[in-house]
Amino acid sequence: MTNLLQLSNLKKHYPILGGILKRRVASVRAVDGVSLTIQRGECFGLVGESGCGKTTLGKTVLRLFKPDSGSIFFDAPEDVVEEIIRLKQKDPQSRRLRALRGQYDIATYHGADLQPLRRKMQIVYQDPTTSLDPRMLVKDVIAEPLVAQGIAGGEEAKKLVMEILERVGMSDRALYRFPHEFSGGQRQRIAIARALVSRPKFVILDEPTSSVDVSVRAQLLNLFTDLQREFGLTYMFISHDLSIVECISHRVAIMYLGKLVEYAVTDEIFHNPLHPYSQALIASVPVPDPTRRKRRVPLTGEVPSPVNPPVGCRFHPRCPIAMDICKKKEPELLDVGKEHYVACHAINSSIEA
Repeated sequence: MTNLLQLSNLKKHYPILGGILKRRVASVRAVDGVSLTIQRGECFGLVGESGCGKTTLGKTVLRLFKPDSGSIFFDAPEDVVEEIIRLKQKDPQSRRLRALRGQYDIATYHGADLQPLRRKMQIVYQDPTTSLDPRMLVKDVIAEPLVAQGIAGGEEAKKLVMEILERVGMSDRALYRFPHEFSGGQRQRIAIARALVSRPKFVILDEPTSSVDVSVRAQLLNLFTDLQREFGLTYMFISHDLSIVECISHRVAIMYLGKLVEYAVTDEIFHNPLHPYSQALIASVPVPDPTRRKRRVPLTGEVPSPVNPPVGCRFHPRCPIAMDICKKKEPELLDVGKEHYVACHAINSSIEA
């Protein structure tokens, strides 16, 4: 499979302003050097505790936020991506690098350059109550991307809206009603229809099932799977619900305090997690069997502040296998086999030995 999306050392920091002149005195390191690839046609799961930077990463990928540094390659030739990464390391001031980044690295895009991307990349937010305009009829809510991007208007737009509404399991009777007149699950279907009406290639699903009950959650997951198969979609599925991520994702990444600590194919992550944080996170999933007792991986302490993260490995203050090097040097994501990547000095050293 080829890569549809590739991130290279992506960073997004929020400034903290202080003093009379409101100067930057510190930064919240929400995303702090994330590198990953998402393959065409897959569902890539992204999990982690609340506040670890998952949603910020998703919005930065879509360029709703401007990254502070790093690269975002969307549907770019792999040989060009490799050349850009190589030039950034060897000759960061070269004209060739500036030209290639200006053409292929969407982290460098500004203003009108971003407009064509809006048709190809979309997002479904966590809460449709706040993401849908309560003053607009459903037909206008869904047609808005078509009109804004100049794809269709008038009767043609209405036809496309009716087609996508039917595909997400709703009838044309919804066209002339307002979003608040529907249940939570129906509102989320409307939000899905709005995201897909422009026929994007890549969709970020930001905890799209967390605001509905369990039965509707299962229906939405089936709908996402059917739509992915029908339209050839690629997903980034952001969630803190590991059972849902296991159900729908092909590969999963574990995020902690702005960084990826581990990612691999779903079965490998859930049955053979290597990083201590991944082990603790997966061990915390409840087992729906009162006769079974699940072994817990104890974690001590609190999650550090992203304003002042620990030096070295960010997990070392809570890690049960931390070594001296973990307090000094930040670990890199290394391939430990079966496309399984881990950022942990202790694990990588034991595998190399």
